Amino acid sequence: MSENKKAIDTLNKDDLIVISGAGGFIAGALTRYFHEQGFKRIRAIDKKPLEDWYQLIPGVESLTLDLSQRDNCQRAVEGAVEVYNLAADMGGMGFISNFRVECLRSILINTHMIEAAYQSGAERYFFSSSACAYNTELQQDPNVRALKETDAYPAFPERGYGWEKLMSEIFCQEYWAERKLKTAIARFHNCYGPHGTWDGGREKAPAALCRKVIAAKDAGKTEIEIWGDGGQTRSFMYIDDCVRGIDLIMHCEDLIATPINLGSSELVSINELVDMIEDFADVKLERKYKLDAPRGVAGRNSDNTMINNILGWEPDTPLKEGMKKTYTWIESQFQDRKAGKKTVS
Repeated sequence: MSENKKAIDTLNKDDLIVISGAGGFIAGALTRYFHEQGFKRIRAIDKKPLEDWYQLIPGVESLTLDLSQRDNCQRAVEGAVEVYNLAADMGGMGFISNFRVECLRSILINTHMIEAAYQSGAERYFFSSSACAYNTELQQDPNVRALKETDAYPAFPERGYGWEKLMSEIFCQEYWAERKLKTAIARFHNCYGPHGTWDGGREKAPAALCRKVIAAKDAGKTEIEIWGDGGQTRSFMYIDDCVRGIDLIMHCEDLIATPINLGSSELVSINELVDMIEDFADVKLERKYKLDAPRGVAGRNSDNTMINNILGWEPDTPLKEGMKKTYTWIESQFQDRKAGKKTVS
C-alpha cells in the first residue's frame, strides 16, 4: 500500500488526465471522481454527440471523437500524463450475444489508443477489461467457485467481447514488457448504479430488472419477463467502488501490466435480485421466464484474494444499499421520460 500512496503523490493536480468512453456510465463517473478530487486538466472523450453524454462535468474538456480511428486517438492523448481507456462498444448480455462483431471491433480502439499514449509520452495507461475474459467452461454451474485471475487461461472466453478483452490485455502487457509503458488492467465484474444505461438493449441485469418492475407497477401489470430461469448467479459492483478501484489499481506499482479482478464477491441469483427490487417497489409480481433469451454463463463471481492482498481493499458496498440507490434513480428517470423530459437512456 505504501507504493500505491507514493505513486498517487507523483501525479500533479495540473497534469493532464485523458478518459475515453466518458459519455457513458463508468468513464463518466470516473471523470466526475477525478474532477471532485481537484484535478484541473481532464480531457473526456466519447464518440457520442455531447448532448447524448450521460454526464457532462463543468470545467472538463469534452470532445466528440471516434477512437477506432488512429488520428483521433493521437489527438485525444496529446499531452496526457495518464490515459484511462474505457471506450468500447458493449452492453448487457443481449447486446454482447447478438453483436459480437461490433464488440470485437473495439480492439481497434485499444490498439490505436495504447500506441498513441506511448508515442505521446504518457506515463500510465489503464485498460478496462472484463470478467467475460474468463474461461467459460469454469462458469457452467450457478454455484460457481469465485474466479481467480489465473482462471483466464487456458483461454476460452465469451465469443466476441471476451476475446477482444483478452487480446487487449496482452497488448497492455507487451507495451510494458517491450516499451516500458506502465499499464494497468482491471477485469470488471458487472458494475451498476445511478447514471447508467437502463433501457434500450445495452443495459445490464440490475438496471433492466429495476426498469421492468417499475414499468409493471406503473402500468398496473402483474408479471414481468425474466431472461433465463432466474437461477443464474452473478456478483454486482457499485459504481463508487468501481471508480475508487480504478484509481488504486492504476497507481499501484505492484500491479503494472497485471490483470486483476475488480468486482464484488457478494453472489446473488437473478431471482434473489428480483426479490430485492420487488421489496423496494412494494409489489409482488408473477415471473415469466424466457428460456430462449441470452443468459450468459450459469454463474460468475469475483475472487478478491489478490486485490485484498495487494491493496488491502476490495469493493464492499452491500448490494441492497447500492441497488436501492439505483432503483430510486431509475424510477426518477422513468417518471421524467413519462413527463417528456430528456433522460439518460
